[in-house]
Amino acid sequence: MSYRKKSHQKGVTKTSTVSLVIFKLYFQSRIWKESKFNNMSARQDALDKLDNAKFGWFHIKACIVSGIGFYTDAYDLFIIGLATNMIGFVYFPDNENKVPPNQDTALKMSALVGTLIGQLVFGYLADLLGRKKMYGAELIMIVFFTITQCFAANTVQGINVITMLIIWRFCLGFGIGGDYPLSAIITSEFANTKNRGAMIAAVFAMQGFGILTGCLTSLIVLASFKDMVNENPQNLDYVWRIIIGLGALPGLCAIYFRLTIPETPRYTMEIKGDVEKAQKDVDGIFKKSVVNDSSGQSGESNQQKPTKPTLGQFYHHIKKWRHLKVLLGTAVSWFALDVAFYGLNLNQPVILEAIGFSSKGTPYEKIYNNIVGSLIIALLGSVPGYWITVFTIDILGRKFIQIMGFIALAVLYLVIGIFYDSLLEFSVGLFIVIYTMANLFTNFGPNSTTFIIPGEVFPTKYRSTCHGISAAAGKLGAIISQGGFLKMKDIGGKDKFIPDLFIILSIFMVIGLVFTFFIPETKGKSLEQIERDCELNSSAVKLLG
Repeated sequence: MSYRKKSHQKGVTKTSTVSLVIFKLYFQSRIWKESKFNNMSARQDALDKLDNAKFGWFHIKACIVSGIGFYTDAYDLFIIGLATNMIGFVYFPDNENKVPPNQDTALKMSALVGTLIGQLVFGYLADLLGRKKMYGAELIMIVFFTITQCFAANTVQGINVITMLIIWRFCLGFGIGGDYPLSAIITSEFANTKNRGAMIAAVFAMQGFGILTGCLTSLIVLASFKDMVNENPQNLDYVWRIIIGLGALPGLCAIYFRLTIPETPRYTMEIKGDVEKAQKDVDGIFKKSVVNDSSGQSGESNQQKPTKPTLGQFYHHIKKWRHLKVLLGTAVSWFALDVAFYGLNLNQPVILEAIGFSSKGTPYEKIYNNIVGSLIIALLGSVPGYWITVFTIDILGRKFIQIMGFIALAVLYLVIGIFYDSLLEFSVGLFIVIYTMANLFTNFGPNSTTFIIPGEVFPTKYRSTCHGISAAAGKLGAIISQGGFLKMKDIGGKDKFIPDLFIILSIFMVIGLVFTFFIPETKGKSLEQIERDCELNSSAVKLLG
């Protein structure tokens, strides 16, 4: 009897233990499900506040802080086209006052190469370390290396002024490269759905003001040195250094605001896994009171394990056709666009001289006419194009504007190429009008949308990396065109191949048009809805297959 009683007691103990384990697992499961539900609810609440927020001061501040960087980027990148003309008169009087072609190409390409590398590096690091950690570092680099260019000089034994400028401009380009993905992504992730396109477009539109200010600054500084330059063209050495150095001032004003901008709530939730922190940030941004969670869950319930992206994870993500197709669409269309955009804009003085607009007169008059020609094109074509995009992109849509722009550019470049000589014989003014129209449709077209779309169509985890890759593809096109333009333009004689170059650019516009159809329309959709639509469309294709 004693043995049976002990056995019975052991059985009861085992049963009780198993019951306790089952009850504990069940209770933990319930807590986990409730925590997950609360977490998803809190996450959605934060996203709704971001997406449906009324356009206000914080949005304006974000656009200004990001836009000043782009203003500086454009000024620093494109001022070199005007500066090289002056450098030719100062350092190469025995070469018809022109920088030798190879050095001219290297001088203009160095910043582009640096930009390409910076876009890739900063793009990935902004996904890995966070937008906030990287933002501001690139602007400090831009300001510092803009200033160092002003002091480039020939050394007694060693490198010359051109080599020194090439080194500094490469470093400058690396900083500029970081500004592309960071400014686009930060603006996109802070924006509301209704105004997101206009906000990103407004940031990029500052590029137009940067180009315009570069022309105006050059004109004012040159006019200030008129008597000195007419007396001795070597005094242009002061002018080019001053106009380059002044490009550091806007960036200097924005550094503090970039360093103090908060992390984007989307990154905080999706990558860091801290939904509660993201909620507080959203409430702080829009000046709302933070309400404590009434469900009784601790702050830890809204914590998830950080999911920082690795290159391996990115590879497995992007190798799927539904994702690769979109990346090809953004990258190749940007590549095609920048072949034309940088090939023409960095060599605008060359084109103006080739059509006879700035080929005659004293050194002062030649440079003055070059600046005036660039100013007219910027004022009538570049700046209006950017801002037409700002006011219409959330109405017409990104894809429509990009398609329209590529078609218009293909036609205009083809017309210029085929009727080049006839246009110049009939009227140089008419040529400039058509060329200015091309600038208008560049910026009210793919130059703006290729920057905007990559900031929207990719998931938060890889958004900055993919934007960096797309932008780097654009700079690859710019590098190729820059190297090819100066080498090919004199085939058959001085400037004889320029008409054919316009026809080649027209073909690239058609390539950009084709790859635009790989990209989904993002107008009126939240960033999360765009991601869901991509997955749903892929599932639908599989089911139909």
